[in-house]
Amino acid sequence: MRSPTELASAFRAQGRKLTPQRKLLFQLMHDNGTHPTAEALHTLASANMPGISLRTVYQTLNELAEMGELQLVDVGIGATRFDPNIDDHHHVVCDKCGEIRDVHVDGAALLKPTGADEFLVTDVGVLFHGTCKKCSVRSSRSVNSRSRKSPVLQSKSSKGPLTRRKGN
Repeated sequence: MRSPTELASAFRAQGRKLTPQRKLLFQLMHDNGTHPTAEALHTLASANMPGISLRTVYQTLNELAEMGELQLVDVGIGATRFDPNIDDHHHVVCDKCGEIRDVHVDGAALLKPTGADEFLVTDVGVLFHGTCKKCSVRSSRSVNSRSRKSPVLQSKSSKGPLTRRKGN
């Protein structure tokens, strides 16, 4: 994605309306590696400019995507994310917290799918799923804290409510 100043010029050159809200969004998206949703970007923008509408955020993001300044990223975990990195890259997503990061895959464009004979493949996207370091650490901490309980508390927490079946 170009710099906020360059985007402002490009917007003007295309006859698009340039507002203070849009300039703010250009700044917030420039070099933003978090792949925010429109809603997350709206929250961030609202902290800087109360009253900015979610519609303005969506409209600006969609126009940036039309201009080729953003990639729309759908990793299958909810809302579409917006990525200002328009270079050739792929993504890894944490299945626990939803964090997305850019990754590079050597030779991805050379992948040939079996069984796609009747398709003209125009793009290759590789998406890795896993658990980020923060979530792995949190997960191991919660396992460790459970194992530190007394044997009596462990047995109570690991057993559900006692139920009896008829005939017992």
